[in-house]
Parts: sequence; structure tokens; C-alpha cells
Amino acid sequence: MRKLISTGSPFEVSIGYSRAIVCDGWVFVAGTTGYDYATMTMPANVADQCRNALMTIEAALAEAGAGMADVTRVRYILPDPGDWPECWPVTSVVFGNIRPAATMISAGLQEPEMKIEIEVTARLPG
Repeated sequence: MRKLISTGSPFEVSIGYSRAIVCDGWVFVAGTTGYDYATMTMPANVADQCRNALMTIEAALAEAGAGMADVTRVRYILPDPGDWPECWPVTSVVFGNIRPAATMISAGLQEPEMKIEIEVTARLPG
């Protein structure tokens, strides 16, 4: 059984993807950038973008029946790897005790104002 989860982002419809998919006890959350989807604004600061992305991910996981503690894998994608250390205080608050497998990749993102994109995989509890 597959369950699709949406944030209502216009990108999901125009590009053709779901924020998350629940399948066979797993939750796959798509690459998530730092937009505030309530206002469709993007903070200039990478740490604020990281925080927003993690909040969007947390909401998608909650809708799936999981939480941040259920994350087993996280991928961070940043155009500028020099920005990565600014995100550590944010990521350590969320994942410091959970300690999922993690990778940081440097690559271009869809829009120039995007400084980080985060993708996670989680296992449903129980």
C-alpha cells in the first residue's frame, strides 16, 4: 500500500512529486528546501533554511505516522559546502541523539536562493 503526502507546495504539482510516500513500513521524504510554505518565502540565511526544511520534514513524517526519532537516513545537499558548518547547530538539535546515517553532498539546486535541500528516510514505529 502506498500513501502520498503533500505539503501543498506548487512545486509538487508542477514538477510531479509528493513531499513524502509511505510504503511497506517506510517513509521516504523528498528533497525539502527551506521555503516557508505558509508565505512561500525563502530566508536568506542557510541555518534558517535548514530549520525550515526540517520543520517541513517533521510535519510530513507526522502525517505519515512517524517522527524525527524514526529517521534512519538523511541526505544534505548544499551548493556551497562552506555553508555546511552553519547548519550543524540546527541539525545537531534535531538529530544529535537519533544519529541517523547521513551524507552531505555538494550540488546545484533548483533555484539560486536555495542554500540547502534535505531528504530523509524513516521507518514507521512499531
